[in-house]
Amino acid sequence: MDGTTGQFSVDLRQHPRLRVSAPFVCSFSRLGLAKWLGRGGEGIGVVFDVSMRGAKVMSEAGIQRGDRVSVTLALPNQVSPMTVEEATVRWEREQVYGLEFVDLSPVAEMRLRKFITIATKPGS
Repeated sequence: MDGTTGQFSVDLRQHPRLRVSAPFVCSFSRLGLAKWLGRGGEGIGVVFDVSMRGAKVMSEAGIQRGDRVSVTLALPNQVSPMTVEEATVRWEREQVYGLEFVDLSPVAEMRLRKFITIATKPGS
Protein backbone atom coordinates (compact mmCIF):
# COMPACT_ATOMS: atom_id res chain seq x y z
CA MET A 1 0.00 0.00 0.00
CA ASP A 2 1.24 3.49 -0.83
CA GLY A 3 1.60 5.39 2.46
CA THR A 4 1.04 8.83 0.96
CA THR A 5 -2.24 8.23 -0.87
CA GLY A 6 -3.64 5.20 0.93
CA GLN A 7 -4.06 3.45 -2.40
CA PHE A 8 -2.67 0.16 -3.62
CA SER A 9 -0.10 0.32 -6.40
CA VAL A 10 -0.64 -2.31 -9.09
CA ASP A 11 1.81 -2.92 -11.94
CA LEU A 12 -0.22 -3.90 -15.00
CA ARG A 13 2.73 -4.16 -17.40
CA GLN A 14 2.70 -7.10 -19.76
CA HIS A 15 6.49 -6.90 -20.14
CA PRO A 16 8.47 -6.56 -16.88
CA ARG A 17 10.90 -3.67 -16.58
CA LEU A 18 14.61 -4.25 -16.14
CA ARG A 19 16.16 -1.62 -13.88
CA VAL A 20 19.62 -1.27 -15.37
CA SER A 21 22.51 -1.37 -12.90
CA ALA A 22 24.44 1.30 -14.82
CA PRO A 23 22.23 3.75 -16.76
CA PHE A 24 23.17 4.03 -20.43
CA VAL A 25 22.90 6.75 -23.06
CA CYS A 26 20.13 7.23 -25.60
CA SER A 27 19.34 9.92 -28.17
CA PHE A 28 16.03 11.27 -29.48
CA SER A 29 14.76 12.68 -32.73
CA ARG A 30 11.18 13.97 -32.90
CA LEU A 31 8.94 12.52 -35.63
CA GLY A 32 5.95 13.90 -37.48
CA LEU A 33 4.53 17.42 -37.53
CA ALA A 34 6.32 18.61 -34.38
CA LYS A 35 9.68 17.97 -36.10
CA TRP A 36 8.73 20.14 -39.05
CA LEU A 37 7.39 22.92 -36.82
CA GLY A 38 10.83 23.16 -35.25
CA ARG A 39 9.73 22.36 -31.70
CA GLY A 40 13.12 20.88 -30.90
CA GLY A 41 13.00 17.49 -29.22
CA GLU A 42 16.37 16.31 -30.38
CA GLY A 43 18.98 15.50 -27.79
CA ILE A 44 20.43 12.90 -25.51
CA GLY A 45 19.18 11.16 -22.40
CA VAL A 46 19.93 8.43 -19.89
CA VAL A 47 17.98 5.15 -19.66
CA PHE A 48 17.13 3.96 -16.14
CA ASP A 49 14.98 0.97 -16.97
CA VAL A 50 13.87 -0.82 -20.10
CA SER A 51 11.45 -3.54 -21.20
CA MET A 52 10.50 -5.06 -24.53
CA ARG A 53 7.78 -2.40 -24.88
CA GLY A 54 9.36 0.74 -23.47
CA ALA A 55 11.84 2.62 -21.33
CA LYS A 56 12.12 5.19 -18.56
CA VAL A 57 14.56 7.94 -19.49
CA MET A 58 15.81 11.26 -18.17
CA SER A 59 16.53 14.02 -20.67
CA GLU A 60 16.55 17.76 -21.27
CA ALA A 61 15.43 17.14 -24.89
CA GLY A 62 12.19 19.08 -24.46
CA ILE A 63 9.89 16.24 -25.48
CA GLN A 64 6.30 16.19 -24.23
CA ARG A 65 3.58 13.67 -23.48
CA GLY A 66 2.12 12.45 -26.78
CA ASP A 67 5.23 13.22 -28.85
CA ARG A 68 6.43 10.59 -31.30
CA VAL A 69 10.19 10.10 -31.33
CA SER A 70 12.85 7.88 -32.80
CA VAL A 71 15.17 6.61 -30.06
CA THR A 72 18.69 5.27 -30.37
CA LEU A 73 19.82 3.12 -27.43
CA ALA A 74 23.50 2.51 -26.65
CA LEU A 75 22.91 -0.88 -25.02
CA PRO A 76 25.82 -1.95 -22.79
CA ASN A 77 28.14 -4.62 -24.17
CA GLN A 78 26.86 -4.23 -27.74
CA VAL A 79 29.09 -3.02 -30.56
CA SER A 80 26.67 -0.51 -32.09
CA PRO A 81 23.59 1.37 -30.88
CA MET A 82 20.12 0.06 -31.73
CA THR A 83 17.28 2.20 -33.03
CA VAL A 84 13.63 2.17 -32.06
CA GLU A 85 12.02 3.61 -35.18
CA GLU A 86 9.08 5.05 -33.26
CA ALA A 87 8.24 5.50 -29.59
CA THR A 88 5.47 7.55 -27.97
CA VAL A 89 6.03 9.64 -24.84
CA ARG A 90 3.34 8.29 -22.48
CA TRP A 91 4.17 10.36 -19.38
CA GLU A 92 6.55 13.05 -18.16
CA ARG A 93 7.64 14.16 -14.71
CA GLU A 94 10.50 16.62 -14.08
CA GLN A 95 12.56 15.67 -17.18
CA VAL A 96 11.87 11.94 -16.70
CA TYR A 97 9.81 10.32 -19.44
CA GLY A 98 8.02 7.03 -20.00
CA LEU A 99 8.41 5.85 -23.58
CA GLU A 100 6.31 3.19 -25.26
CA PHE A 101 8.00 1.46 -28.17
CA VAL A 102 5.59 1.50 -31.11
CA ASP A 103 7.76 0.39 -34.03
CA LEU A 104 10.61 -2.00 -33.25
CA SER A 105 12.28 -3.79 -36.18
CA PRO A 106 12.82 -7.56 -35.86
CA VAL A 107 16.59 -6.98 -35.54
CA ALA A 108 16.13 -4.31 -32.84
CA GLU A 109 13.66 -6.57 -31.01
CA MET A 110 16.17 -9.45 -31.10
CA ARG A 111 18.97 -7.22 -29.76
CA LEU A 112 16.81 -5.83 -26.98
CA ARG A 113 15.58 -9.30 -25.99
CA LYS A 114 19.19 -10.55 -25.87
CA PHE A 115 20.25 -7.60 -23.69
CA ILE A 116 17.36 -8.14 -21.25
CA THR A 117 17.91 -11.91 -21.12
CA ILE A 118 21.62 -11.56 -20.34
CA ALA A 119 21.05 -8.75 -17.82
CA THR A 120 18.42 -10.73 -15.89
CA LYS A 121 20.51 -13.91 -15.55
CA PRO A 122 21.54 -14.60 -11.97
CA GLY A 123 25.06 -13.38 -11.29
CA SER A 124 25.10 -10.85 -14.12
